[in-house]
This record gives sequence, structure tokens and C-alpha cells, in this order.
Amino acid sequence: MKNRIIITILFIGALFQFNAQKDYYGDAELAFLNEKYFTAVEVYKKAEAKTKKVELKAKINYKIGLCYENIQETEQAETYYKRAIKLKHDMFNPKVKYHLALMYMEQGMYSEAQSELESYLLKVETDELALKHLESCVKSGEWKSNPTEYVISSEIQLNTRAYDWAVTWADKRKNTVVFSSTREGNVGDEIDDNNGQAYCDLWTSFRDNKGKWGEPVLLPKTINTKDNEGAGVFNSKMNKLYFTRCKREKKKNIGCSIFYSEKQGNTWKNAQEIMLKPEGGDSISMGHPAISRDESFLVFSSDLPGGFGGKDLYYSKYNKREKSWGEPVNLGPSINTKGDDIFPTLMNNGDLYFSSDGYLGMGGVDIFKATKTADFTWENPENLQYPINSPKDDFGITFEGNDNKRGMLTSDRAGGKGKDDLYSFYLPEKIYALECYVTDMAEGEPIPNAKIELIGEDGTLFTKFTDEDGKFVFDEHEKKRYLVEDMNYIVKVEKENYGGAKTMVSTIGLDRSTGFMEEFFLYKEGVPYEFPEVRYDYNDTALQVIETQINSKDSLDHLYDLLVKNEGWVIELQAHTDCRGPLPYNDKLSNGRANSCVEYLVSKGINRKRLVPKGYGERVPRESLECETIEAMNTDEEKEAAHQRNRRTQFVILSFDFKE
Repeated sequence: MKNRIIITILFIGALFQFNAQKDYYGDAELAFLNEKYFTAVEVYKKAEAKTKKVELKAKINYKIGLCYENIQETEQAETYYKRAIKLKHDMFNPKVKYHLALMYMEQGMYSEAQSELESYLLKVETDELALKHLESCVKSGEWKSNPTEYVISSEIQLNTRAYDWAVTWADKRKNTVVFSSTREGNVGDEIDDNNGQAYCDLWTSFRDNKGKWGEPVLLPKTINTKDNEGAGVFNSKMNKLYFTRCKREKKKNIGCSIFYSEKQGNTWKNAQEIMLKPEGGDSISMGHPAISRDESFLVFSSDLPGGFGGKDLYYSKYNKREKSWGEPVNLGPSINTKGDDIFPTLMNNGDLYFSSDGYLGMGGVDIFKATKTADFTWENPENLQYPINSPKDDFGITFEGNDNKRGMLTSDRAGGKGKDDLYSFYLPEKIYALECYVTDMAEGEPIPNAKIELIGEDGTLFTKFTDEDGKFVFDEHEKKRYLVEDMNYIVKVEKENYGGAKTMVSTIGLDRSTGFMEEFFLYKEGVPYEFPEVRYDYNDTALQVIETQINSKDSLDHLYDLLVKNEGWVIELQAHTDCRGPLPYNDKLSNGRANSCVEYLVSKGINRKRLVPKGYGERVPRESLECETIEAMNTDEEKEAAHQRNRRTQFVILSFDFKE
């Protein structure tokens, strides 16, 4: 009995010694290195509880933050980055502030993110990504304040509390989808050390005539295995599925690969790997395939060595003779960045959509569109902005048709059902309307029953008349729009005894619904019209020009512009004098002044036959500026100003139908 007690004591002591010596930190680091972030978190926490070293505690908190960041637990990551900074980890590793800024961005907290990035950049001389994110903090606010017209909706019938992501169309009518999910019922029933979810599989669902998605069904085991499968895409014939598979082997880091499976009747053949990895490159990952319409090349994401950042986009050409895929070629710096460039989508017109965190964005990865400029060359990536993109991760976009008006994407944005969710989007029909107001130029009153013609460059013609308020709105007629997308229009206005008017309205290049408003001021026949004042010196017919103060030629340019725009006008130039001097003299003087105006307009190119000079002398003073009224004024300055007001030039339209 005594010996048993001694042995038991020795065994317990050895057990305590073993636990005390267990290297939790080393185990956590190994799990982290193998991207087993979910497992690493718990082991890091044990290591942090065991150590008393402040520097190590700080480092462990930073690593826990990285783990939570990788499994999309943004708020948890923020908490641990702050704890690391409180323990002064940023003194040794400023990168913790950079990652804290990213977590702020993913929560839409752009001012806080900006502050952390500025603090980080004070310690780091240059960091291209950090500078991009700093600029993004400003740009994101602008995008949210001025969103595009896309409407985004969660696909509630497809989403779960798990990861539901990377949807692709599985039939030509676009009623069947295949997507990736970690929901219950997958073939791999174990827990993935990476994210704490079930291993991912490919599921399918059919949409009925009412737009309702049916209960998702697993694809067969010829495609799904105990490993992770996801991010699939079909060829144009919808009889071949390309997808990503991430194999598992104990104590060995094996990267993901691209597989394909061909349809055979109502089922699928065993999936085959596409050999793209270089010899000895088992740990390299390749995935997120996109296939060209003719299946002549693949575009995919990979962390092949020699790239520009984390993951880059590559293409591989198919050799029909050898029935093999060529060596991967990097898409180059016009697409790839120092960040991650992932989830490509190829359009029939050659455009490339993809996601990246290396460009100006809203937080996480954003979706971009790049234009094809040559074979295997895409340039000028454009952010699709809000609400296609959000502060969180947005990726895996696919379209229903050959345009960009409707489709689906993946996002872990706020308000979702699970981790990653599937969202549909559509671009509502652009609505254009044109409000027309017709006003009498002299009276300032609306002109009712004025005829308005809306003429499209495609030959369409609508003729309408203004109401009692001088208004007509071209919006909707017979459940159709008067104005349509990508069209130029001429708008003409006419009214009896008035000169016409016209303008042009265009919907070409407009990226959103727009309301136009045009005001037409019509000139009436036989009515005197003022224009910017033309002045003359006392007792002189020359146009008054005083440097920096008065330029009567500039004033006449206003009339010149009206005559150019209204080529049918014939006008009378009416010149007036003040009431000082003999009547015959003033008549002669005013005729000279009217002729001065005509000569200037003729010198500018106006046909002399359209201009009739007429001097009225002192016969038609301005209202309330008769000679008797002026003489009763108190000061010489007031009197001179009144006389100057009477020394004026006006015009009257004699006809609207002049022809050369």
C-alpha cells in the first residue's frame, strides 16, 4: 500500500510537471501558421493565461486579434488589438495599429480608422496599402453619401447562420444556382480548424415562377468530399463545373486546387484536378476559377511566389491538342496589387470583375470592374461603390444576363443572417422626366397653350401644349416614358405672334435617373425689349467705351447672341435721346446712334437686311422720366442720371421669318 501511494504521488507530480511545461504558445503558433485560426484562438488564450511576461502577453493579444480578423469576428479582433496596444505592443510592432484601423473600416468607423492609420504611418516610412486605406476613409464617406442606384436584397431563402457564399448560375434560363455553404448536412461533418464551421460543400437550389427558391440540395459525392469545396463556376454549355477543393492531410500544409466535373445524365462524374501547381508547390493555393465562354482559358486566384501581393489573379490557356492547361501567367500590375486580388468573374464582352483590398475601397475586399484592352490584358479597375460594396467583405459577383443590371454577390455586411450571405441586386430602370416652362419675356407671365415638340434622334416625336401655368411635364404616357436611355432630344417651343425657342436634352451617359427642367422665354412681335444698356456720350453717336467701367460693345454682344440663335428675326433698333436740345437735332442724333448699333452688329456678321435702325429722339421717354419730372429733381446728379436712362437703345421684333 505504501509503495502504491508513493507511485501515485510520483505520477501526479509528473503530470503537473508535464502540464507546466506544455508549450501552449508554440502549439498556437503552429496552428496559426497552418491557418487553423479557430483552433489557434483558444490555444493562444491558454498561453496568455500562463505567461507573466508583458511583452509576450501583448504579442499573444495581437495574434488573437489576427485570428479573429481572419474568421471575420471584427469586433472581437478590435478588442484584442486594443488590448495589445494597451500593453504597448505597437512600440515593437506598429502593424497592430494598421490592423485596428482595418477593423474600424469594416464597421464603417472611418474617422477612427483614419486616426489609427495616421498614427501608424508616423512610425512606418512608406506603406502603399496603408496610404490607400487612408484615402479610402475619405472616399467611402463620399460613396455612401452619393450611392449608385442598385437595389440590394438578402436572399433569405438561401442564407443560414453559417457561411453561404460564391453563387453561380447552373442553367441557361438562370433559375438554378450552385453555391458554397458550411450549413448542416455537409459531407464533411467535422469542424474546420480554420473558422470553427463545418467543412464547406457545394449546394444547389431551383427558383420557381414566383421567384421563390426551393430547399437547397447537396451536389453528389463525386463533387463534395470530407474536404472543403466551394467557389464554383459553370461553362457556357452548363455541362461542366469548375470549382475549388482544399484537401487535408495530417501534419502537412496542402493548398487548395482547382477541380472540374462533367455532367453525365442527371448526375456528375468524379471530379478531376486541373494540374496548375509547379513541382514541389503542394502548399500553394489556387482557387476561385472563372472560365472564358469558349473554355480556352481560366482566370483564378493564387498565392504563387513572385506575385505582387498576397493573392494575385492569374490566367492559364487550354491546349486542345495536349488536353492540358498551360503554366499560370500573372495578370500584371494593371490588375494585381500589394493586397489580395481574388474571386474573378468573366463577362461575355471581355470585362473582368474581381474583388480586392489593394485599391481604394470601403473596407474589407470590394468588387471592381476592369475593361479588356487586349488578349489577356485588363486595365482601369473601377470600384462599384456603395451599395454593391460595403464596409465589410464583398465578393463573388455574378450576373444574370450579358449586362450589369441584375445578379448576385456575397457579402458579410451588417444586417445579414450569418457570416457570409448571398445577396441579389438589380439596377432599376432609369427614369427621366422633362419639365418645360414657357414665359413671356417682356411681361414675365406664363404663356398657356404654347406648342412643345420633343423630337428624339431615333425619329420619335411628341407634340404637347402648355397648361394655364405655361407648363408641361414629359414624364409618363400609356405606361411608357417619353424620354428613354441613351438618346438625344431636341425640344422646340412655338406660339403664335411669338418667336420660337429650342434646346437639346440628352440622356446619353447618365448613370442614374434624372429630372430635367427647361425654361423658355419667348419674345413677342412688336414689343420693345431691353437689353444690357448701350450708352453714348452727350451729344455724340459713338458707342461709349470707358475702360474698366463701361463697354457698350459688350452690351450689344448680348443682342448679337440672340440674333445668332434666332436666325429668322428681323428687328428694329430703336435709339432714344434725352429731352435736352431741339427736337430735329435729337431725331438726327438718335438716328445716328441707331445706325452705330447696326454697323457694329453688321461688323460681327449679322445680315444688314435683318436690322432696321430707327431714331425716336426724345419722343418716347421712359415711364416717370418725362422732362417735367426730371426738372423737378433736387440735384444735378439725379437729373443727369435720369437723362442718361433716357439715352437708351431697345429692339422690337418686326418678323420671325427672315430668309437669306
